[in-house]
Amino acid sequence: MKLDYHIFKDVANAYFDRYTGGSARPTFFDVAETVPELAAVTAAYPAIRAEFDRLPVAPDALPQYHDVDPGEAKISNTTPKRWNVFMLEILSHKLEANRSLCPETCRVLDRVPNLIQAFFSILEPGKSIPEHEGPYRGYLRYHLGLRVPKDNPPKLVVNGQDYVWKEGEAVLFDDSWPHEVVNHSAETRAVLIVDIRRPLPYAPDLFNRFLTDVAARHTYGRKVAEKAERFAAAAAQSGERRAA
Repeated sequence: MKLDYHIFKDVANAYFDRYTGGSARPTFFDVAETVPELAAVTAAYPAIRAEFDRLPVAPDALPQYHDVDPGEAKISNTTPKRWNVFMLEILSHKLEANRSLCPETCRVLDRVPNLIQAFFSILEPGKSIPEHEGPYRGYLRYHLGLRVPKDNPPKLVVNGQDYVWKEGEAVLFDDSWPHEVVNHSAETRAVLIVDIRRPLPYAPDLFNRFLTDVAARHTYGRKVAEKAERFAAAAAQSGERRAA
C-alpha cells in the first residue's frame, strides 16, 4: 500500500522496528493468534465466494490496480495482462456502490477491528506481479483464496518463502518484506485482500493510528476511493455490469 505520507516512512519504520523485531521480524503469522477476528472472515468463505462469483461486473470494466493507485503502476502495469481490483473499503472510505453487491462479505468485514483496506484482487491467466515491498511496517496483509487454478497454481513468494493459495484458506504476512506473485496458470486467480493495522503496544499503536486514521485517510485513502468510485459509477451507467 503506497502512502502519501511517505516522508515519515523511514522514521516510522525505524520506530516500529523496536517492536516488530526489525530484520528478524516474522514473515508469516498465524491468523487466529494474531488477529482472531479474521478467522471469522475465513469461516465466511462460502458466502464471500458466492458473492464474488455473482458480481455483475465484466472483467474489462473493472479498474486495474494502477488505475485507482497510480503509484502501483510499476508492479501492476507491467504486461498487457490485467491485475483488476474491486475495492470495498480504503482507510474508512466505504465504496457503497461496490459494497451493495456483496453485503455478506461487508457484514463480516465490518466486524474486523483495525481494518485499513479490503478489496478483491483478480489476476488474469498468466499475470505475474514482480518483486516489490510495502513501504510501511504498520500493517499486515491477509489473503483469502477465492479462485485458485488447480493446474500450475500461482504462488506468493514472501521473503524467499513460497505460499501456494488454496480456495477457502487464508494467509497473513508482513507486506513490507520483498514479495512477488509467480503465475503461469491458464485460469483466473482471485483473492480477498484485507490490510489490518499491525498489533503493537500502546504508544506505537497510537502513532500508527495517527498515520493511518488521520494522515493517510485524508490523502491517499481519499484519492483511491474517489478513483474507485468513478469506475463503479461508469460501469453502472454504461450498462457494463454483467456476469463476470
